[in-house]
Amino acid sequence: MIQVPVYNQKAEKVGEIELKEELFGVEKRPDLFYTCVVMHLANGRQGTHSTKRRGEVNRSGRKVWPQKGTGHARQGDRKAPHWVGGGRPFGPKPRDYSYKIPKKMRRLAIRSALSTKLQENALIILDKIELSQPKTKELVNILNNFGLADSKVLIGVPAKDENLKRAAMNLEKVKTMIASVLNVYDLLKYDYLILTVDAIPVLEEAFLK
Repeated sequence: MIQVPVYNQKAEKVGEIELKEELFGVEKRPDLFYTCVVMHLANGRQGTHSTKRRGEVNRSGRKVWPQKGTGHARQGDRKAPHWVGGGRPFGPKPRDYSYKIPKKMRRLAIRSALSTKLQENALIILDKIELSQPKTKELVNILNNFGLADSKVLIGVPAKDENLKRAAMNLEKVKTMIASVLNVYDLLKYDYLILTVDAIPVLEEAFLK
C-alpha cells in the first residue's frame, strides 16, 4: 500500500489514505500511452470527408480531341484526374475510423497513467469537493489554495456533480470527469489530477478487474 496525504479544500492536510500498488504503483508504459491516445483521437474523427472520383464529376465524357493527327498527346475525356475539374483518384470517402483495443491493455494503460501522476507529484487527494452553488469563483479559490490557478487540472469525482460541472465550464484549463470513465488521453493532457477520497473505490472497481 502507498501512503498519500489527504487535504481539504483549503489545502490543509487532514489525514492520509492508503492507495493500492496495483492501481498507483505501476511502471510507466509509454507504449500503451501511445496506443490509447491514437485510439482516442481516431474514435473522435467524424469520417465524413468525401471527394468525387472520375465517375462522379459533372464533366462531359466526350473525347477532348481526336486520337491522331493533332500533334497533341492522346487524351480521353476531361474527367481524367490530370485535367482541372477532373475526378480525384483514390480520394477519401466517408468511413468509420473508430476501433477498440483489448480491455486489459486499456485498463493497464490507465493504471500506469495514474501511477505516473503520483510519481510526478501531480496527484492531489481531497477529502471532498463541496460548492455551495455553481460558481466558478468558488472552484478558482480551491485551485488557488493549491497554486494551480494557471495549470491544466483534471478533477475526478465518484458521481455526477452538477455544481462542480457548471463551475468548471468557464475554466478553459479545468475539466471534471466521473472517475470510472477516466481515460489515458485526458490523464496525459492535464498537468494535475485531483481526486476525492470517494473516487478511489470507484477507480478500483473500474480498473482493477
